[in-house]
Amino acid sequence: MDSTSSKSVEHIIPESLWNTQHVLPRGVVCDACNNYFAREVEKPFLDSPAIARLRFTQVIPNKRGRVPTSEAVLQPGFPAVLHRNPRDPRILRVDLEPDGLRHLANLKSGELILAGGVEMPPQRVTSRFLAKMALEAMAYKLLAYPDGIAYLVDEPQLDLIRNFARRGVPRDWPHHIRRIYDSERLIIESDGRSVQTVHEFDLLVTKSREWFFVFALFGVELAINLGGPDIDGYLAWLQEHDEQSPLYVDRNENWGDVAPPG
Repeated sequence: MDSTSSKSVEHIIPESLWNTQHVLPRGVVCDACNNYFAREVEKPFLDSPAIARLRFTQVIPNKRGRVPTSEAVLQPGFPAVLHRNPRDPRILRVDLEPDGLRHLANLKSGELILAGGVEMPPQRVTSRFLAKMALEAMAYKLLAYPDGIAYLVDEPQLDLIRNFARRGVPRDWPHHIRRIYDSERLIIESDGRSVQTVHEFDLLVTKSREWFFVFALFGVELAINLGGPDIDGYLAWLQEHDEQSPLYVDRNENWGDVAPPG
């Protein structure tokens, strides 16, 4: 679809994951595709229980400035819903049913526990989300070349992942997931500030010429093959490099956003 008249920019990583820097300019992604990806690919991932809980605990608002709510339990067993104030993370609003309110009224203090057992997004949801970001990350890198975007659009080896991101075909496309550092890890900047890594991403090309998109979100690393639904080449690369992340080994460029600890 022709995108030359598009009016909207495209965030490679959604704004609702604190991306303010890595954006494709107008004319790269058509408005219809932009809206489709936001609705059908990004939203299922962002609204999944595990990612909504992550956004709640890390106080990450959506583009409207709202942080997801979280289910909790007021001890010894009263269900509650927690609301976060994005302007002041220390402020919580607690919604309780009448029995919980009566119990709380008789207490000087109470203990709230976040509900456990939140589900990770289904593999298919996560893989389509990664596929969409992978193609846009490649577009971002190719912006510097006169015919870069034309190559991306016309390259037949990318037809399969384009079809998966856009239509969900084929049904299954595996990705690799693991934790590479703690979500609360702080890095000391050159000016002495402590910052928390929100997300970072890069493209990895292996010796066998396989292309992988590697993305880390609060220390959880995810990787997907741009060439086809096969992750074995990534596993082999990790084994050859002592399980170190390609985000930190032999990388020419690393893109990420950092934020002050919440």
